[in-house]
Amino acid sequence: MKKDIHPKYHTITATCACGNSFEIGSILPELKVEICSACHPFFTGKQKLIDTAGRIEKFRRRYAKHYETKNNA
Repeated sequence: MKKDIHPKYHTITATCACGNSFEIGSILPELKVEICSACHPFFTGKQKLIDTAGRIEKFRRRYAKHYETKNNA
């Protein structure tokens, strides 16, 4: 390998939005993440409530005519 062309790899502290922090190796000076294993629903076993009602209603309005013709046929 060539000398002095690779970035410096060092240990940093990554911080999650939930407040959890942990050490990882990186070339970045710091890292902030939105979700980690301490707050992710897969690891915690708890499901977070996500408001999808607006998206579902938008989908139903968009395809209402399609469903009406399919049900009438």
